[in-house]
Amino acid sequence: MRFDELNESNYLLFAIKFYNNPQSVTREDFESDLKRIRYIKRLLKRYKNTGELKIHLILNHLIILFNVFDDAAVPLLFYNLEEDLWPAIKSFLVFLNRIPEYPKSDITGIPVDDVCLQELKSL
Repeated sequence: MRFDELNESNYLLFAIKFYNNPQSVTREDFESDLKRIRYIKRLLKRYKNTGELKIHLILNHLIILFNVFDDAAVPLLFYNLEEDLWPAIKSFLVFLNRIPEYPKSDITGIPVDDVCLQELKSL
């Protein structure tokens, strides 16, 4: 499923389908992992508005997301983030080498945030 095919009615089912966390035993665990997208969104908005980029915190949230959702994390992220945040999140995905083959065609047209990518490369 491409991120542009996600909508309010199938979002939760999509997330549940691809959720894979052996330590998760409750719905709260699942919701806690899904909230990481909201945290990333908040951190990227702060970066967009103030220029403050908390690279390590965003990377930690992304790594956990990829651990529990694998490549499904990409459509979940793009569905939840506003388009003006897409270049920044794409920079992180490029840095982590986590741009999947599918929906690669949908993501290639999105530019990367050069400032964000330079900061990531300086790690």
